[in-house]
Amino acid sequence: MDQYLFNLKMTARQLERLAKNCDKEEKLERVKLKKDMQRSNMEGARIHAENAIRQKNQALNYLRMSARVEAVSSRVQTAVSMKQVTGALKGVVSAMDKAMQSMNLGQMTNLMDKFEQQFNDFDVQSSVMEKSMGQSTALTTPVSQVDALMEEVAEEHGLDVSMSLGQVPTTKVSAAAKADEDDLSQRLARLRDS
Repeated sequence: MDQYLFNLKMTARQLERLAKNCDKEEKLERVKLKKDMQRSNMEGARIHAENAIRQKNQALNYLRMSARVEAVSSRVQTAVSMKQVTGALKGVVSAMDKAMQSMNLGQMTNLMDKFEQQFNDFDVQSSVMEKSMGQSTALTTPVSQVDALMEEVAEEHGLDVSMSLGQVPTTKVSAAAKADEDDLSQRLARLRDS
């Protein structure tokens, strides 16, 4: 069981590394997008914008899968803990029988305190598992993100591509979409930190 737990943790780490690689690739694609927009190569810019969006989504998918693997890992850890608690309970029960026979209240109190501590440890592990499952989210990629990214890069770098963008359908990034992106960025940062 410990070997499975180790393999699950290693898989989660590999998925996190893959997500970081995708983030790097997304940044490179954004740089290429900017250069193509400066050269007024809108077709090339669109390709790099699509690649950047794809890399971003792939990074999120890797992080989502990593969170799911960590959740499974937590469940395996819970099973291992349950096995340990069961063994500890057997010892506690036999020790309680002996304590009851001798009616040593001090020993009984110590045993009950130890049992309560083990039970609290189990509760903590369960809450960690539930929290990691709750952080797993599903995201979709609308086609309009490509146009929005191209416009965002143009605005960030002060590029005048309004005439060239007339050929390419564009959409304005609304305040709600910006807030959603900020929220997603914060959740992604929390996933990376955990």
